[in-house]
Amino acid sequence: MLWETVRLALTAIIRNALRSFLTVLGVVIGVAAVIAMVTVGQGSSEQVSANVESLGTSVLILRPGAQMMGPGTRDNAPSFKLADVEALQDLSALSAVAPVVSTSETAVYGNTNRSTSITGTTSDYLEIGGWEIARGRGFSTAEDRSGANVCIIGETVRTALFGSTDPTGEKIRIKSISCEVIGLLVAKGAGSFGQDQDDLVIMPVRTVQRRLLGGQDVSSISMTVAPGVSSERAISDIKTLMRDRRRIAIGEEDDFSVNDMKELASMLNSVNSVLTGLLSSVAAVSLLVGGIGIMNIMLVSVTERTREIGIRLSVGAQASQVLMQFLVEAVVLSLLGGVIGILAGLGLAYVAAQIMEIPFSPSLDVIALAFGFSAVVGMVFGYFPARAAARLDPIEALHYQ
Repeated sequence: MLWETVRLALTAIIRNALRSFLTVLGVVIGVAAVIAMVTVGQGSSEQVSANVESLGTSVLILRPGAQMMGPGTRDNAPSFKLADVEALQDLSALSAVAPVVSTSETAVYGNTNRSTSITGTTSDYLEIGGWEIARGRGFSTAEDRSGANVCIIGETVRTALFGSTDPTGEKIRIKSISCEVIGLLVAKGAGSFGQDQDDLVIMPVRTVQRRLLGGQDVSSISMTVAPGVSSERAISDIKTLMRDRRRIAIGEEDDFSVNDMKELASMLNSVNSVLTGLLSSVAAVSLLVGGIGIMNIMLVSVTERTREIGIRLSVGAQASQVLMQFLVEAVVLSLLGGVIGILAGLGLAYVAAQIMEIPFSPSLDVIALAFGFSAVVGMVFGYFPARAAARLDPIEALHYQ
């Protein structure tokens, strides 16, 4: 009996194929939008987590200036010096400390050139940032201390200047410096905010300070917490040391900030989850609109098939059977829209993941929820037209023209 009801529903849907497609379009758009939004949101969260994990398990970033609401710090705070880095290296709570200075310059090799980011630091920076050497080597202690004209390049710079060839041992020119490429970094891809992490050249900090920036300032200091030490204790020790070195009196605010990358990742994931939920909620409104569309078309279908309903009732069909026929038809329409919407949403999410270079992470729970919700939409909005059909008077229905 149920199969016969489903067969009649499918026959009615196929008979009016174009109208049926337009009817479920709202459900298709709603389900596709929800699936795409949630999948892209989860992929973004995974990318953020992966990027932070690539920096190490416990990475702290020390910057001059008190952290303000929103991005950025106070501009009037003095920068750090290499002596501050040496003092931090004596803290037992830290296992690695690296100064960081940055600028943008054009790297030139032969007739090719590329504008890229120049990072001045020490060999500890590779360990802290989770960088691996694909070819060549890192800086030696002597190169760190003397400020040698050597550099390590990222994959993007290698591709732009050398193509697919091995760059180690070659020399590139950065401003007036002839710099020997001693290492090539393993590619990391896009960062949390879409930036190309492989578009960089790493040089000894003293080389960048003297030859490119003409100063002794250190813009930030990257650190890793020693094994067995909590981030809270490490941050407390850093603040105590830096307040003493920067002669900050008791009661005065810090003119520096220490950021825990774990906390930053948690904050970014929270913001991402809120935005994903908000966008998914807006997209889900399309399901409501689609349900209303199904109800309207089913009411029209009841009117068009009034005579058919009258004939069925007059030959012995029960009102419950007529109700079930139209209810099943509405549910089939909604489920069809749900299936198409799921496939379309996964397709859109996959394309977006490829463009944004984030993981494609579909959630079976969300897919099941969207499919179930589309079935509920069909039952809820299909019930009223089905009830109207079941309540038709057979005699009046037979006389309907």
